[in-house]
Amino acid sequence: MPMKTLRLEVDAAHLNSDSSKASIATAAEILQKGGTVAFPTETVYGLGANALDPEAIAKIFAAKQRPAWDPLIVHISDREMLDRVARVPPGAALWPHAARLMDAFWPGPLTLLLPRHPDVPPAVTAGRPLVGVRMPQHLVAHALIRAAGLPIAAPSANTFGRISPTLARHVAEDLDGRIDAILDSGETTHGLESTVVNPNEDPCIVYRPGVITLEQIRAAGVDAVAYREIAQTSEAEPESLPSPGTAVRHYAPRARLILVDGAGEEQIRAFAKAVLAEASSGDRIGLMLPDAFESPVLGHDALVYRWGAWQDQDELAQRLFAGLRWLDSARAAVIICPLPPARGIGVAVRDRLRKAARTG
Repeated sequence: MPMKTLRLEVDAAHLNSDSSKASIATAAEILQKGGTVAFPTETVYGLGANALDPEAIAKIFAAKQRPAWDPLIVHISDREMLDRVARVPPGAALWPHAARLMDAFWPGPLTLLLPRHPDVPPAVTAGRPLVGVRMPQHLVAHALIRAAGLPIAAPSANTFGRISPTLARHVAEDLDGRIDAILDSGETTHGLESTVVNPNEDPCIVYRPGVITLEQIRAAGVDAVAYREIAQTSEAEPESLPSPGTAVRHYAPRARLILVDGAGEEQIRAFAKAVLAEASSGDRIGLMLPDAFESPVLGHDALVYRWGAWQDQDELAQRLFAGLRWLDSARAAVIICPLPPARGIGVAVRDRLRKAARTG
């Protein structure tokens, strides 16, 4: 493992500045030499390594303490690079689904499960025949992949099962001294991982809800259905999980997480009741507090993270992981959080929170 993690800064608004170009060139050289670099995407920070180098891939698993059964997602910069990662048989009947999704959402926060190219080490897919591929929209991620000239395997840049990082300092909290470099370009845009879709089925299967919603996929003319996680409905072994992001335990703070479901005033009252119940335990309480929930709970002695406007689901998604990490770092013993409505990106927020709470 590296003894010291190099910190590199890059300004996405000024990629042509001397300092930004130097940082990207340094990070690209590390990747070309088989090293590991954490870098920003529009979703969360990823921990990158050469997707075609088995030894580099092994460094990702070691740094994250990630089990071998959990596959990685490969990031590319263009369609030409896609040909180095995935193989789709000529005239494949379902290829139009993938092509339509690429046209609609690439570059962007959509991962497609495609037949693995033989040059991609089996460890990347955990031995599965399909490899997750996406083309990130973030200017820094795009520039880094182009500069390296390599497809980059990059799961979230955190230790396995922990909260995904949306800032470079979150990466350092988990991985400082365990990876070669961190490319710091400020806060990520969406703060939630990509949507994972298998376009080889008809209808397509959305294995992990994310920034691109099921409604948006259908609006693009692609018939798709949501996947009910095997791990939540059976005793299936983790090796049988079909996709990155479907493990039942993930995104977890160290604190115990209590979720409050419901709607309207009923949910607000249930939230306040949960706060009162935990206050009597003597544990230090942390609150993921949307604006609409402010008045019933401010009288209690609690750590409060101002989550944002309850009606703005994009803001709630973008600030979710940062809030959980902040309350964890403030040493909350228990975190109480309301679940947003199950519509739009709220479906993905609920998915992450249920996995963080380790509930079904």
